[in-house]
Amino acid sequence: MMVGMLAAMSTALPSASSQATVAARDRGDACPGTLRLHAADDGALARVRIPGGVLDVVQAEALADAARRLGDGDLHLTSRGNVQLRGLRDGCGAELAGLLDGAGLLPSPAHERVRNVVASPLSGLDGRGVRDVRAWLSDLDAALCASGPARELSGRFLFALDDGRGDLTGLGADVAVRAADDDALVALSSLDEVWRVAAHDAPRAALLAAEAFLDVAREAGARVWRVAELAVPARVLRRAAERRLSDAGVGHTREPAVTDRADAPSPGLTGDALCAHVPLGRLTGPQWRELTGVAARTPDAELRLTPWRGVVVPVRGLDAADTADALARLTAAGLVTDAGSPWPRVGACIGRPGCAKAHADVRADAAGTLSAAGRSPLPLYWSGCERRCGHPRGERVDLVALPEGGYRLTVAGPPDGPARTTVLTDPSQLAAALAAMTP
Repeated sequence: MMVGMLAAMSTALPSASSQATVAARDRGDACPGTLRLHAADDGALARVRIPGGVLDVVQAEALADAARRLGDGDLHLTSRGNVQLRGLRDGCGAELAGLLDGAGLLPSPAHERVRNVVASPLSGLDGRGVRDVRAWLSDLDAALCASGPARELSGRFLFALDDGRGDLTGLGADVAVRAADDDALVALSSLDEVWRVAAHDAPRAALLAAEAFLDVAREAGARVWRVAELAVPARVLRRAAERRLSDAGVGHTREPAVTDRADAPSPGLTGDALCAHVPLGRLTGPQWRELTGVAARTPDAELRLTPWRGVVVPVRGLDAADTADALARLTAAGLVTDAGSPWPRVGACIGRPGCAKAHADVRADAAGTLSAAGRSPLPLYWSGCERRCGHPRGERVDLVALPEGGYRLTVAGPPDGPARTTVLTDPSQLAAALAAMTP
């Protein structure tokens, strides 16, 4: 079983390895955005933050326009529901910023890299959540963009807004808000307790918790990017957060963390939502246009990008025939709409030829071994090097390309269990290795 984020939190000091990670942060946060691009082997890379993954049709069309005019034409989904544009030509920064700003995707240049917010993508669409978190999402984004201290957050700091079903529990958010009856539970990732606040205070409480993290990091003289990297006793962080909440007049009580969780949306029709998985997160221009076209024919006229490299299209108000037609169009475009497909269980970094540090074309290897992946009881993630960019949390099979060729395969089970490792000299050995190493 996969372990929930809150269940795995510890109140102890970070380990020596964690403290070593903190020391390495002295170089500063180089996380790319839309105003600071990253130089990759296939051209410049921009990461466009999309809070909650929510795009209206105009914004979706603007992203496609930017990819077509300035980049490789594709749109790459991230594990936080954001979009990366790759293969960008030299000197396109100002034009890119103008395109995004004109579509409302750059509301505050000073905060553009810190608008990392994931939200339950089916919220309000399938009747399962405690509340629709869309209002929280808008309020938190506005509060972030209005906060002076929030500009100091790293581009890796993550907020999560869970509608109560627990689908975001395993994402390792630094600040997690979860709907609970008429209230909200606010958690910081290194604590095993949460604060219950009134639902209307949830976005403000989330921001205050993040600002408390900055307070503690500043007082400790530590340049850290994530809450879990703070080498301080848990009580220090807890007191700082409660001081912020009290000073702001946000009523709160402390209680044990919630640990139950739900799975990511399955491909297909779920309630009033069409859910499509994007193999390895890469959408071609024609696929994106098909998604946008389907969304434009619905009353909501929006897309919701998920942290699992999928897309949700709300279809509230469509009749059964139009919904079936929309689903057929997405399937014909090459998106995964079959819940039995193995693709949602397979992920990979960009690998060769897009990354100079990669030792293999991991995406080709992932696609070439898809049938073997479908027989694995755990999800698989392929990495081109030891950095393992974008790798998920929780139980999984990690495949890391080696400089000398082949892959190191590690079965990462429960936190209290041993990791099992072997070496594949060729990806074709995957099926046999999985059969030998997984129950």
